[in-house]
Amino acid sequence: MRKIIGIGETVLDIIFRNDQPIQAVPGGSTFNAIISLSRAGVKTSFISETGNDRVGQMIIQFLKDNGCEADSVSVYPDSKSPLSLAFLNEQNDADYIFYKDHPHDRLDFTFPEINEDDIVLFGSYYAINPVIRPQVKGFLDYAREHGAILYYDVNFRASHQYEVMKLTPNLLENFELADIVRGSAEDFEILFKKNDAEQVYRSEIMFYTKKFIYTNAALPIQLFADNGLKKQYPVDKTETVSTIGAGDNFNAGFLYGLLLNGITRSQLEEGLSESQWDSIVEQGTKFSAEVCRSLYNYVSPEFGAARKEELEQVEEE
Repeated sequence: MRKIIGIGETVLDIIFRNDQPIQAVPGGSTFNAIISLSRAGVKTSFISETGNDRVGQMIIQFLKDNGCEADSVSVYPDSKSPLSLAFLNEQNDADYIFYKDHPHDRLDFTFPEINEDDIVLFGSYYAINPVIRPQVKGFLDYAREHGAILYYDVNFRASHQYEVMKLTPNLLENFELADIVRGSAEDFEILFKKNDAEQVYRSEIMFYTKKFIYTNAALPIQLFADNGLKKQYPVDKTETVSTIGAGDNFNAGFLYGLLLNGITRSQLEEGLSESQWDSIVEQGTKFSAEVCRSLYNYVSPEFGAARKEELEQVEEE
């Protein structure tokens, strides 16, 4: 069975509405996607770090309870686990404040087993943080050497905009390593001062990889791929409770779509058909719409169970 390995931060998300806390859930961009994939019956593993505290214990137990292998989550005895405060506005979009008490960022883990056509999900500041870059880059190189598909979610927050110059070499290195790059309009506005998807693709991405997904909140998703394929996909209209995990779960659904369609690394390199891309992106939009219906950062167990059945049927065939 193919596996999806995520590498990224863990946080406790405390969600506010009208300046009052209404929910607290384990989170982190890659973490959210991995939990949803685990619930959808995918074999998963997560690489991260937590503090040696009640929050860290809760996060590790949450991974295990959802069927995710957590042996590569390091626990640091002199650290507190990070917190994220998310303030929902009237449109249920969030503004964030992050609190991190790790006195020394570091990453010390044993590489999980990676086989050909497994998938690695990486992104956010974690994937370009200079302090842990050697370990992250070493793992990504290892994954590529073992034939994994690498999916990079840029997810660059405005809180790091003054570090853009310093971080650009790591960003470009990630573009080069990735088989598929996804980013939002906000990411590329902050990084490159560009807000046109095709301009971003032609000037910043296609030199490194031909496969690019550009998302822009409720506006259509734009796909750029091999052989000049360019296509837009409408975003599902849904009653929104919170958009906190929307992008993370688009990633989860997209990767689920790769597995559901049996897409291998060699097929990706050769170039997929338009109908294959349609099917993969459709799963991304389904997962994203589902997560917006609740205050949780991941798809519901019921939604996951239905996807698990779907995946099992395909694997049996």
